[in-house]
Amino acid sequence: MESPVADLFDRKRLTLIAGPCVIESSEMCLEVARVIKKKAEARGVSFIFKASFDKANRTSIRSFRGLGMDKGLEVLAKVRAEVGVPVLTDVHEPHQVQPVAEVVDVLQIPAFLCRQTDLLVAAAKSGKPTNIKKGQFLAPEDMQHAVGKFKEGGGTHMALTERGTTFGYHNLVVDMRGLIELRKLAPVVFDATHSVQRPSAGDGVTGGDRTLAPVLARAAAAVGIDGLFCEVHPNPDEAKSDGPNSLTYELLDQVLSEVSAVDSTLRRLGD
Repeated sequence: MESPVADLFDRKRLTLIAGPCVIESSEMCLEVARVIKKKAEARGVSFIFKASFDKANRTSIRSFRGLGMDKGLEVLAKVRAEVGVPVLTDVHEPHQVQPVAEVVDVLQIPAFLCRQTDLLVAAAKSGKPTNIKKGQFLAPEDMQHAVGKFKEGGGTHMALTERGTTFGYHNLVVDMRGLIELRKLAPVVFDATHSVQRPSAGDGVTGGDRTLAPVLARAAAAVGIDGLFCEVHPNPDEAKSDGPNSLTYELLDQVLSEVSAVDSTLRRLGD
């Protein structure tokens, strides 16, 4: 594994998984990757670039889904080569796993699909490190079964991501105790931006409040995390997916400064 990937999956140091929700263009992804890399390096944080080639679970059928697998993988390969960072993307179906695994450094299982046995086993069999997002509908301890499926498939390196739990209609809450439960199973990542979503709260789109992301990120860092997940966009109000909860570059600065400070203090204290 490349160093930033090993940093996360071997719990060596805080790792940032960040990038735009969906691949809109090659130029935008290269810009975002370069900006985030510089900000992460300045704070001693490892960085894995994230962007999706397809958003298969958009609220409306009319919503932008991405560039598709072939073009999307071309963009991710370009980011990997030109910016010099490892890349991560989602897979939604078992047949996607092998071609995606040939390009990316880390696979990701979306939250809605974390119970899909065939998908988890296919990811495990690829041999790629895999980030499994906890479903909004699951208790933290229930992720032991996703972990079990991945291990039974022969997988060795996995991380689990907390991204909030459904609470009534159009709302998510984060129970910070869940991070402790998840960390017993695997390295744990906190998703600061999806946790402030308001699912399907708009007219066919998901809402959210990006200004709350720093608050939750600080709290998660104080509990103890191995990775931080943030969606970042040059102009979130014009983003084609997850704009309301995506971070501006300025908000990313705030989140990284605060979380890295809390994380380094906790690690000095022996976690």
